[in-house]
Amino acid sequence: METIWLFALLVFGIIALPGMDMAFVLASSLAGGRGGGFAALAGIVAGGLAHVVMGVLGVGLLLQALPAAYRLLLLAGAAYLAWIAWKLWRHPGALTEVPDTAQRSRRQTFWRALATCLLNPKAYVFMVAVFPQFLRPGQGPLAMQAALLWGVIAVTQVLVYGAVALGAGGLRARLARSAGRQMLLARQVALLLGGTALWALWHGVVPGP
Repeated sequence: METIWLFALLVFGIIALPGMDMAFVLASSLAGGRGGGFAALAGIVAGGLAHVVMGVLGVGLLLQALPAAYRLLLLAGAAYLAWIAWKLWRHPGALTEVPDTAQRSRRQTFWRALATCLLNPKAYVFMVAVFPQFLRPGQGPLAMQAALLWGVIAVTQVLVYGAVALGAGGLRARLARSAGRQMLLARQVALLLGGTALWALWHGVVPGP
Protein backbone atom coordinates (compact mmCIF):
# COMPACT_ATOMS: atom_id res chain seq x y z
CA MET A 1 0.00 0.00 0.00
CA GLU A 2 2.97 2.34 0.42
CA THR A 3 3.64 2.19 -3.31
CA ILE A 4 0.07 1.93 -4.62
CA TRP A 5 -0.27 5.72 -4.80
CA LEU A 6 2.90 6.01 -6.86
CA PHE A 7 1.61 3.26 -9.13
CA ALA A 8 -1.71 5.09 -9.51
CA LEU A 9 0.08 8.31 -10.51
CA LEU A 10 2.20 6.49 -13.07
CA VAL A 11 -0.83 4.74 -14.52
CA PHE A 12 -2.81 7.98 -14.76
CA GLY A 13 0.05 9.73 -16.54
CA ILE A 14 0.40 6.92 -19.07
CA ILE A 15 -3.33 6.48 -19.73
CA ALA A 16 -4.01 10.22 -19.97
CA LEU A 17 -1.30 10.51 -22.65
CA PRO A 18 -3.07 10.29 -26.04
CA GLY A 19 -2.34 7.03 -27.77
CA MET A 20 -3.87 4.02 -29.51
CA ASP A 21 -6.49 3.23 -26.86
CA MET A 22 -7.70 6.79 -26.41
CA ALA A 23 -7.89 7.33 -30.16
CA PHE A 24 -9.97 4.18 -30.58
CA VAL A 25 -12.41 5.19 -27.83
CA LEU A 26 -12.76 8.61 -29.45
CA ALA A 27 -13.39 7.16 -32.91
CA SER A 28 -15.85 4.58 -31.55
CA SER A 29 -17.76 7.26 -29.63
CA LEU A 30 -18.11 9.35 -32.76
CA ALA A 31 -19.19 6.31 -34.80
CA GLY A 32 -21.66 4.76 -32.38
CA GLY A 33 -22.41 7.45 -29.82
CA ARG A 34 -21.81 6.87 -26.13
CA GLY A 35 -22.80 3.22 -26.46
CA GLY A 36 -20.03 2.66 -28.96
CA GLY A 37 -17.57 4.52 -26.76
CA PHE A 38 -18.45 2.44 -23.71
CA ALA A 39 -18.21 -0.76 -25.77
CA ALA A 40 -14.70 0.29 -26.76
CA LEU A 41 -13.94 1.14 -23.13
CA ALA A 42 -15.07 -2.33 -22.03
CA GLY A 43 -12.79 -3.95 -24.60
CA ILE A 44 -9.83 -1.87 -23.47
CA VAL A 45 -10.43 -2.71 -19.81
CA ALA A 46 -10.54 -6.38 -20.76
CA GLY A 47 -7.32 -5.91 -22.69
CA GLY A 48 -5.77 -4.33 -19.61
CA LEU A 49 -6.64 -7.45 -17.64
CA ALA A 50 -4.97 -9.58 -20.31
CA HIS A 51 -1.84 -7.42 -20.06
CA VAL A 52 -1.73 -7.93 -16.30
CA VAL A 53 -2.09 -11.69 -16.65
CA MET A 54 0.65 -11.79 -19.28
CA GLY A 55 2.85 -9.61 -17.09
CA VAL A 56 2.48 -11.95 -14.13
CA LEU A 57 3.16 -15.00 -16.29
CA GLY A 58 6.31 -13.43 -17.67
CA VAL A 59 5.20 -12.91 -21.26
CA GLY A 60 6.50 -9.36 -21.07
CA LEU A 61 9.94 -10.65 -20.17
CA LEU A 62 9.76 -13.09 -23.08
CA LEU A 63 9.06 -10.28 -25.51
CA GLN A 64 11.93 -8.30 -24.03
CA ALA A 65 14.28 -11.26 -24.49
CA LEU A 66 13.19 -11.75 -28.11
CA PRO A 67 13.48 -8.36 -29.88
CA ALA A 68 12.31 -9.87 -33.18
CA ALA A 69 9.01 -10.96 -31.63
CA TYR A 70 8.57 -7.56 -30.01
CA ARG A 71 9.21 -5.77 -33.31
CA LEU A 72 6.70 -8.01 -35.05
CA LEU A 73 4.16 -6.99 -32.41
CA LEU A 74 4.87 -3.32 -33.05
CA LEU A 75 4.57 -3.78 -36.81
CA ALA A 76 1.25 -5.62 -36.39
CA GLY A 77 -0.08 -2.81 -34.22
CA ALA A 78 1.09 -0.20 -36.73
CA ALA A 79 -0.63 -2.00 -39.62
CA TYR A 80 -3.87 -2.35 -37.64
CA LEU A 81 -3.99 1.33 -36.69
CA ALA A 82 -3.08 2.42 -40.22
CA TRP A 83 -5.96 0.33 -41.59
CA ILE A 84 -8.46 1.96 -39.19
CA ALA A 85 -7.10 5.43 -40.03
CA TRP A 86 -7.39 4.79 -43.77
CA LYS A 87 -11.00 3.60 -43.47
CA LEU A 88 -11.91 6.66 -41.40
CA TRP A 89 -10.16 9.01 -43.85
CA ARG A 90 -11.89 7.46 -46.87
CA HIS A 91 -15.35 7.29 -45.30
CA PRO A 92 -15.77 10.14 -42.79
CA GLY A 93 -19.55 9.96 -43.19
CA ALA A 94 -19.54 6.65 -41.33
CA LEU A 95 -19.17 8.57 -38.08
CA THR A 96 -22.91 9.19 -37.92
CA GLU A 97 -24.25 6.33 -40.02
CA VAL A 98 -23.94 3.56 -37.44
CA PRO A 99 -27.20 3.29 -35.45
CA ASP A 100 -27.04 3.35 -31.66
CA THR A 101 -29.13 0.18 -31.44
CA ALA A 102 -26.74 -1.95 -33.50
CA GLN A 103 -25.94 -4.57 -30.88
CA ARG A 104 -23.77 -6.50 -33.29
CA SER A 105 -21.76 -3.39 -34.03
CA ARG A 106 -21.09 -2.87 -30.33
CA ARG A 107 -19.85 -6.43 -30.01
CA GLN A 108 -17.52 -5.82 -32.94
CA THR A 109 -16.38 -2.59 -31.30
CA PHE A 110 -15.62 -4.49 -28.10
CA TRP A 111 -13.47 -7.08 -29.87
CA ARG A 112 -11.70 -4.47 -31.99
CA ALA A 113 -10.96 -2.44 -28.86
CA LEU A 114 -9.60 -5.56 -27.20
CA ALA A 115 -7.36 -6.17 -30.22
CA THR A 116 -6.23 -2.54 -30.21
CA CYS A 117 -5.30 -2.75 -26.54
CA LEU A 118 -3.44 -6.03 -27.02
CA LEU A 119 -1.48 -4.52 -29.93
CA ASN A 120 -0.61 -1.36 -28.01
CA PRO A 121 3.20 -1.25 -27.68
CA LYS A 122 3.00 1.31 -24.85
CA ALA A 123 1.22 -1.27 -22.70
CA TYR A 124 3.92 -3.88 -23.20
CA VAL A 125 6.68 -1.41 -22.38
CA PHE A 126 4.79 -0.56 -19.19
CA MET A 127 4.34 -4.22 -18.25
CA VAL A 128 8.04 -4.93 -18.76
CA ALA A 129 9.57 -1.78 -17.27
CA VAL A 130 7.13 -0.65 -14.57
CA PHE A 131 4.63 -3.30 -13.50
CA PRO A 132 7.10 -5.87 -12.08
CA GLN A 133 8.58 -3.23 -9.76
CA PHE A 134 5.32 -3.10 -7.78
CA LEU A 135 5.06 -6.85 -7.23
CA ARG A 136 6.47 -7.96 -3.87
CA PRO A 137 7.00 -11.76 -3.73
CA GLY A 138 7.38 -11.73 0.06
CA GLN A 139 4.21 -9.75 0.76
CA GLY A 140 1.40 -12.12 -0.16
CA PRO A 141 0.29 -14.04 -3.26
CA LEU A 142 1.35 -12.39 -6.51
CA ALA A 143 -2.10 -13.03 -7.98
CA MET A 144 -3.74 -10.89 -5.29
CA GLN A 145 -1.17 -8.13 -5.73
CA ALA A 146 -1.67 -8.21 -9.48
CA ALA A 147 -5.45 -8.05 -9.02
CA LEU A 148 -5.07 -4.92 -6.89
CA LEU A 149 -2.82 -3.27 -9.46
CA TRP A 150 -5.21 -4.19 -12.26
CA GLY A 151 -8.01 -2.60 -10.24
CA VAL A 152 -6.05 0.66 -10.23
CA ILE A 153 -5.50 0.37 -13.99
CA ALA A 154 -9.17 -0.42 -14.68
CA VAL A 155 -10.50 2.45 -12.55
CA THR A 156 -8.13 4.89 -14.26
CA GLN A 157 -9.17 3.63 -17.70
CA VAL A 158 -12.85 4.04 -16.82
CA LEU A 159 -12.31 7.59 -15.54
CA VAL A 160 -10.12 8.82 -18.41
CA TYR A 161 -11.57 6.95 -21.37
CA GLY A 162 -15.10 7.21 -19.96
CA ALA A 163 -14.75 10.99 -19.99
CA VAL A 164 -13.59 10.78 -23.61
CA ALA A 165 -16.60 8.62 -24.51
CA LEU A 166 -19.05 10.96 -22.81
CA GLY A 167 -17.59 14.09 -24.36
CA ALA A 168 -17.18 12.68 -27.86
CA GLY A 169 -20.59 11.02 -27.89
CA GLY A 170 -22.27 14.36 -27.27
CA LEU A 171 -20.73 15.72 -30.45
CA ARG A 172 -22.52 13.22 -32.65
CA ALA A 173 -25.81 15.10 -32.95
CA ARG A 174 -24.03 18.33 -33.88
CA LEU A 175 -21.82 16.54 -36.40
CA ALA A 176 -24.88 15.01 -38.05
CA ARG A 177 -26.15 18.52 -38.78
CA SER A 178 -22.84 19.67 -40.26
CA ALA A 179 -21.15 17.57 -42.93
CA GLY A 180 -18.16 19.92 -42.94
CA ARG A 181 -17.53 19.57 -39.21
CA GLN A 182 -18.04 15.83 -39.42
CA MET A 183 -15.45 15.45 -42.18
CA LEU A 184 -12.97 17.74 -40.40
CA LEU A 185 -13.20 15.85 -37.11
CA ALA A 186 -13.07 12.49 -38.88
CA ARG A 187 -9.90 13.52 -40.67
CA GLN A 188 -8.37 14.76 -37.40
CA VAL A 189 -9.06 11.42 -35.70
CA ALA A 190 -7.68 9.61 -38.75
CA LEU A 191 -4.49 11.67 -38.53
CA LEU A 192 -4.20 10.85 -34.83
CA LEU A 193 -4.54 7.14 -35.59
CA GLY A 194 -2.12 7.41 -38.51
CA GLY A 195 0.45 9.27 -36.40
CA THR A 196 0.24 6.59 -33.73
CA ALA A 197 0.70 3.92 -36.41
CA LEU A 198 3.84 5.70 -37.67
CA TRP A 199 5.19 5.87 -34.12
CA ALA A 200 4.67 2.13 -33.67
CA LEU A 201 6.20 1.47 -37.11
CA TRP A 202 9.29 3.50 -36.21
CA HIS A 203 9.84 1.57 -32.99
CA GLY A 204 9.25 -1.69 -34.82
CA VAL A 205 11.80 -0.98 -37.55
CA VAL A 206 14.51 0.95 -35.70
CA PRO A 207 16.44 -1.21 -33.22
CA GLY A 208 16.40 -0.10 -29.61
CA PRO A 209 19.55 1.03 -27.77
